[in-house]
Parts: sequence; structure tokens; C-alpha cells
Amino acid sequence: MKKEAYTPDEVAKLFKISKHTVYELVKRGELQAFKVSNKMRFEQDEVLRFKEAGKTHCSAIKQSSHTLTITGSHDFLIESLIKYVSSQPNILSLQPTYIGSLEGLMMLHRGACDIAAIHLLDPTSQEYNLPFIKQLFVHEPITVIRIASREQGLIVAKDNPKSITRLSDLTRDDITFVNRQKGSGTRFLLDLSLSNEEIDPSKIEGYHDEEWTHLDTAVKVQQNLADVGMGIRPAATKLGLDFIPLANEQFDFVLRWNDQNNVALQHLIDLIQLTSFKDSLVGIEGYNTEDFGKIIYSTN
Repeated sequence: MKKEAYTPDEVAKLFKISKHTVYELVKRGELQAFKVSNKMRFEQDEVLRFKEAGKTHCSAIKQSSHTLTITGSHDFLIESLIKYVSSQPNILSLQPTYIGSLEGLMMLHRGACDIAAIHLLDPTSQEYNLPFIKQLFVHEPITVIRIASREQGLIVAKDNPKSITRLSDLTRDDITFVNRQKGSGTRFLLDLSLSNEEIDPSKIEGYHDEEWTHLDTAVKVQQNLADVGMGIRPAATKLGLDFIPLANEQFDFVLRWNDQNNVALQHLIDLIQLTSFKDSLVGIEGYNTEDFGKIIYSTN
């Protein structure tokens, strides 16, 4: 049966672009639309014409590029998103700075970035992220987007030669640990877990040896500079190391809206929710991306 009309969402998915880009194409006259009950629709013939013309990558949709700054926790999904965004028409770019969840959230609170990437466990409620967000952002317009649930645990050498199985093993005399920096979500989780199990950090050799990303931590283990580190499963998998799971955590983006980044943030949301990027994440070990792109909290 011939499809009579397409919605903007359907056109976006068809051409693997964002809904915002669809609106830009209409605004610039590159794609013709009509209204049905004040809703935008596209004739099938017009969609086919546009497809044949290859307009999804033409200069007509180029506009002044806006750079969104992301600060906070390191994650491989951020790296994948940056790569995907860079492959799109020259509308948006993402600039990451991996400084840890807490500092990233504080920078967002100070208005020094556009997005904070965080995974912070509140010890009282045992809930991730939202207790910190709701305490800091009372009047500011923000949106919180779920990126993934991740496996956190202990990264050890291949075949686990030291037979490390639990946190208490970190206090053994034959074990050298590599830690994450203060303020990182991983460090939050580790210190809370040590406290819950009444493990004295001063008994852990290497507790004060800090790295700034999951991959740097895993590299230390791979190079035999440490026996074990705390991090996410994908970091261990990437380097062929073994992994002992300890927790599942929620990894989220916190977006703070203003007049300068409003269009760019909406474009990013469209890229996350409407394009084929999510499909590329299915089945990656250590992640559950079922809720990827879901808005879990908003004051905007």
C-alpha cells in the first residue's frame, strides 16, 4: 500500500538525520512539507525526490557550527557519540573533558559547560544521580537523559592470576591496586563500598595511585603496573583483561539550557533519540542501553 505521508520523525529516521535537521531543510526550502491539522507532513513523492537528489549531505543544511562542551565522567559511549556526531552535516560538534562526575556536575552548576556526564551514587537513597541534581539545580532549566546502565567492578589481569574475587582481597600483601581520582563516580562507589564492608583504605597498597579514565586504569593492569583496578567492564574487554562485577550503575547526561545552546542541545537530543546511533550500541558487553535517550527528569 502506498504511504500517503511521512511525519518529521519518520523522515529523520529514514535519512538517519535529526528531526531538527529535517526542520532546517524545510526552512531552507530543500524539502517541501504540508500541514495537516497544524502538523507537518511530507508527501511520499517529495521524500523520494529528496532521497534521489542526495540532499542529506548537501551544503544547504550547513549552518554555523555550535560546539557543545561535555564535562564529567569518561565513557566509551561518549567517544562513540562524538564520532557519530562528527560524521553528520556540519551543524554540531562535541568537546569532552574527562574530569570526573562530581566536578563535571559542579562545572555545569557554575554554567561553565553545556552537559555533565555523571554516575554518582547517593549513599542515603542508594539512587544514582537525581538526588545530587535536584539538590544543585533548583531554578535552572535542565534535562536529564539516560545513556546506559553499566557494570562496575574490579579489572584484573587475564585469567586472574592473583585469584582476586572481592573487595577485601585489595588488602592482601601481594596485591597492588590502582585507584580513580577523587570526585569520580567510580571513586564514589569504591569508597562507599569500602565503608559498607568496613575495609580500611590505608590497608590497600596503591589506594593513592590515581588515574583519570577507565582505560588508563585498565592499561595500568595490562602493563603489570598494578594487579587490580576499579572500572567498567568495557575497559577490561577492550584490553583483553578479566572482570569481577560489583555493581550496576546508571550513567546519565545532564543538559543545562540557555539562549546560546538551546538549538544545539535540541539537535543533540534528536540525534540521540531519532537516528540510527542507538542501533549501533545494541549488544556491547557491559552496557544495558534499553533506556538510551530516555528523558528521566526535566525542569525545562
